[in-house]
Amino acid sequence: MRRSLPAVLVVLVGLVLLLDLLVANPTLASLADALVELVVILFAAAAVLGAVALAVRHGRAVALPADDRIGSVVVLVGMAAVLVPGLLAPEGAAAPAVRWVVGALLVPLGASLLALVVIFLVPAARRGMRARPAETGVLLGAACVMLVLLLPLGGAVGDVTGAAADWLLAVPVRGVLAGLLVGAAIATAVFAARVVFGLANVDD
Repeated sequence: MRRSLPAVLVVLVGLVLLLDLLVANPTLASLADALVELVVILFAAAAVLGAVALAVRHGRAVALPADDRIGSVVVLVGMAAVLVPGLLAPEGAAAPAVRWVVGALLVPLGASLLALVVIFLVPAARRGMRARPAETGVLLGAACVMLVLLLPLGGAVGDVTGAAADWLLAVPVRGVLAGLLVGAAIATAVFAARVVFGLANVDD
């Protein structure tokens, strides 16, 4: 019963939000808004607790003899560089210091991590071509087309490629992503319902 209680709560909240989208009712809308605010508060509390746990863990790694003190120091300095300007400035996240940290540190780090994806995609593409050449060829072809269309070209050619890239991202790519999200949501709801009614085990 204790294991199924979170699944029951998730199913009930999901049903209320779904009914709010399907039925125009002021009472139901207010209940859905309250649930959304509660979920946002819970996510914020989880984020704060996660940050505190991360700081405590790396603080112990710095205080005690450990193999990766340098990494822990870098993590703590990075957290302080983002949190301290945001907490001290009255503007909060909109403070110029926070924007500088995001633009000068976080964005380049994210771009570097995304650049590493290419290194892993090349061997994955080679293995995919050996295992399933047809499906992998379609995937690689679509990726190459998008890369060509997203090139920073100028003039009339750049306008045409930019418009084509915008249409592809807005229509077929967005449709595929929406289908994936809907399918994942349906699968999650079915699994939660099976757990609630005792047809499946959480440990499976």
